[in-house]
Amino acid sequence: MTSDPLLALRPWEAPEVTSWGRLPMNAVDRRSGALPLDGDWNFRLLPAPDAPVGGPWSTAYVPGVWTMQSIQGADDLPQYTNIRMPYAEFPPLSPVHRNPTGVYERTVDIPAEWTGRRIVLQVGAAESVLLVQVDGRPVGMSKDSHLAADFDLTPFVRPGERATVRLTVVKWSDASHIEDQDQWWHGGITRSVLLYATDPLYLADVTVRAAYSGELRVDCRVRDAGGALPDGWYVTGELDGRLLTQDAEFDRANVEDERVSDFLGEVRLHTTVPDVRTWNAETPELYGLTVRLHRADATVADTSYHRIGFRDVEIVGRNLLVNGERVFIRGVNRHDFHPLTGRTVSYDDMRADLVLLKRFGFNAIRTAHYPNDPGLYDLADELGFYVVDEADIESHDHAHEIADDPRYLNAFVDRVSRMVLRDKNHPSVIIWSLGNESDYGANHDAAAGWARRHDPTRPIQYEGAAKLDWAATDDASDIACPMYAPLEDCVAHALSGEQTRPLIQCEYSHAMGNSNGTLADHWAAIESTPGLQGGFIWEFWDHGILQRVNDGRPVGRGGAGLYDNGVAAPGYRWAYGGDFGETIHDGAFIADGVVFPDRTPKPAMYEHREVAAPVRIECFRHEGIVLGNHQHFRGLDWLAGEWELSLADGDTLTAPAELPDLRPGETAVVPLPFEVPREGGEAWLTLRVTTARDEAWAPRGTVVCLPQVRLREAAPVPASPENRSVEVDADGLLVHPLLTAAPTLSLWRAPTDNDELGGMALRWRTWGLDALVRKAVSVRADDGRVTVVAEYAGTLGVVRHRQVLTPVEGGVRIDEEAELPAEFDDVARVGSVFETVPGLDLLEWFGQGPWESYPDRSAGAPVGRHSVPVDELFTPYLRPQESGGRHGVRRFTLSAPDATGLTVALDEPRQVSVTRYRAEDLTSATHHDQLVPRAGCVVHLDAAHRGLGTASCGPDTFPSYLVAPGVHRWSWTLRTL
Repeated sequence: MTSDPLLALRPWEAPEVTSWGRLPMNAVDRRSGALPLDGDWNFRLLPAPDAPVGGPWSTAYVPGVWTMQSIQGADDLPQYTNIRMPYAEFPPLSPVHRNPTGVYERTVDIPAEWTGRRIVLQVGAAESVLLVQVDGRPVGMSKDSHLAADFDLTPFVRPGERATVRLTVVKWSDASHIEDQDQWWHGGITRSVLLYATDPLYLADVTVRAAYSGELRVDCRVRDAGGALPDGWYVTGELDGRLLTQDAEFDRANVEDERVSDFLGEVRLHTTVPDVRTWNAETPELYGLTVRLHRADATVADTSYHRIGFRDVEIVGRNLLVNGERVFIRGVNRHDFHPLTGRTVSYDDMRADLVLLKRFGFNAIRTAHYPNDPGLYDLADELGFYVVDEADIESHDHAHEIADDPRYLNAFVDRVSRMVLRDKNHPSVIIWSLGNESDYGANHDAAAGWARRHDPTRPIQYEGAAKLDWAATDDASDIACPMYAPLEDCVAHALSGEQTRPLIQCEYSHAMGNSNGTLADHWAAIESTPGLQGGFIWEFWDHGILQRVNDGRPVGRGGAGLYDNGVAAPGYRWAYGGDFGETIHDGAFIADGVVFPDRTPKPAMYEHREVAAPVRIECFRHEGIVLGNHQHFRGLDWLAGEWELSLADGDTLTAPAELPDLRPGETAVVPLPFEVPREGGEAWLTLRVTTARDEAWAPRGTVVCLPQVRLREAAPVPASPENRSVEVDADGLLVHPLLTAAPTLSLWRAPTDNDELGGMALRWRTWGLDALVRKAVSVRADDGRVTVVAEYAGTLGVVRHRQVLTPVEGGVRIDEEAELPAEFDDVARVGSVFETVPGLDLLEWFGQGPWESYPDRSAGAPVGRHSVPVDELFTPYLRPQESGGRHGVRRFTLSAPDATGLTVALDEPRQVSVTRYRAEDLTSATHHDQLVPRAGCVVHLDAAHRGLGTASCGPDTFPSYLVAPGVHRWSWTLRTL
């Protein structure tokens, strides 16, 4: 039996107990003037919370998780699960004998000048149960791993003296069952710890209501640590130099219950700002609000500073309106994550996240699946993001049982209410979310009721409630916010006449590996269908943890510089589920972001940038180019432009572009900037749109979008046959001095994550497409032309392949035909694959680029002339897979530094990839440190290539992007430079 009164409570087994001794949450920022306690703390990792603390101390850095730090005696490592709990116990139980418990301890010198003041300890966040002691005396405890906990230390410390603070963090608890989010499990103190002091008379809370009309209301709550409020106190407010007026009806004297008024004072301040600069995600105008609490002698007892924005959020019919405008939600789901520190992120980290998102056209964030670090909301206010603030509630593995379990009622209401109380003054927060993937029950309704009563200015969403009936009007969600709903279902609902509320998907377009297919198709439907308003891509990060290969441990805080452009340095790799020796895990499903773990953008980011373009080329008419402003609030004066004319048979020409003065939604015709030559091949006009001046999120000249239109189509250029022969070997394979492997038929690609989890890869393996056998070859030569017919046998079917090789000037033309049997009704690709000699290290092409693109993810890759070293064409998705493709390639050249090499001209725009890896190389590897690049190039030319889709978690690609059975024909010409 433990003698520690905190441990005797065994709070990790009591779901009804959410806190003890913890102060109420509020929106008063206490960071200014606080004493930071971050840094090295004495640390012991115990096997269970009631284990003895004896033995030598190590050190751990705060904030930080012990699972990511190299701490002597600490062998608890990260573990990833998506739905499954990492242990077998049912809620509310947690493991008894294997429950890692971190004990943090340090001495603190209490400033002598704090004499007579109220002294408070704030622990920014701890996973998952926090127990606080000072000098061996229990102070309090809290749960909720993603919100701060404040404790009044005034009775426990003396100013001018030293105190020993002990923070005990228990990893597993009843609370873990409602923190079952799709993420790494960690343990530790993840946000900053600080000590602050206030006057005994202090601001207990400040609630700001700043309306689009310019009307400002500030409700202040005042308390006194001694109990009864002193006479004569008052509150003043100032908004950028403008004094606020106090409303008499909220003065203490008008509160009917004098007993209550002695302990709690309430004051309302107000003003109306003429010609107010309103806040929205495009023009995030902020004002500085200072609230001061005065004693009777006019001296200031307490101050609270806020940056506020004037804006309205409302739902009218089936539309979500910001300042009266129906806005598109171009969102992403975001965790607090860093590949070296786990859940601990710095202000600079968060700013870099949001700056990157802003540059790629995102305007909204869902804080999946918990309230994020407080600094994120300040940055969202400043940079301009709409935020869906989500409570720390997810009971995925036991959702149905917990949703109606009264033992968890307090926890649900507590977590939602504390989130609302903390974040209510941020203009960026436009929607409250009750959590994620926790079924739907009475606990949600109770939490929704509290939020609606406290903050009627924002709608509430919860996918678990809305999924039961998108058209319902009597559940806890004001928004239909499904996950991965098929696009056709969304459109049908919007056109049904039954829609009652906005439809904004809380998750769509799952970004696992080489993914985000059909993103442009989704947005074409959203923008053209009233009732659809967007959604949130899952998700921002690939949650790979930098790991040392030799010992399998996380690198930790000292790993900066050991990765670049998404690639870990030699001897290191990006770890995912299962890489830390854990037996219960969900593999690479943790790697499902639009950026790599080091924040390098994946190619899908460029796709999103283009579908979110603020200015677009609507069409090309005889009189000129039609431009449109696709923003909601802003003109085009913040943008600059440059025209680029890409000629397939010539150079790329440029000219300055003067953007028209367009209000949101307007279009205008601008004259064609170039006289296009009458003769020649394709001609493409691109408008390179950049920032015209420095923005808070981008310096002047940053590319914003690249809208493009084709001015002239391609004209066929026949190849002239030559009076010579084509050389083939005994098997009918082309012999060429620059090829080490002749062109053969390819139907297989290294499965993407979508292919594997969506079931396509299993079907392809069942058909034997990964190991086709070339046989029954016939070779016929006729007047220099060679015709080769072969059969490629799989497990269930045979593909007949025909090649006609014709000598042409400088090379050979290859006409190909492949007939797929009916059972091969959905293959990865149909095309040719060959390999080159070493030394051809530069790819230049005319087609879409320069970044990777595929048939259903190509809107963000403009047609033009592109040049990229071969080693930079491959995209290092965390689990090796099909990668590096370029869509719509018309011709390309592979060259050595001495300008020797080969060139390929295609009969029509085709999918092409040039990398250092065969498909079998990628298929057999689980991590990139296992890959050995080949000296030459592996080249794929595809007549047809399957779309990517998002089937790892969500809909597959559309039928129009599938590769069907039947006859496929393609032609290409190979020449030597």
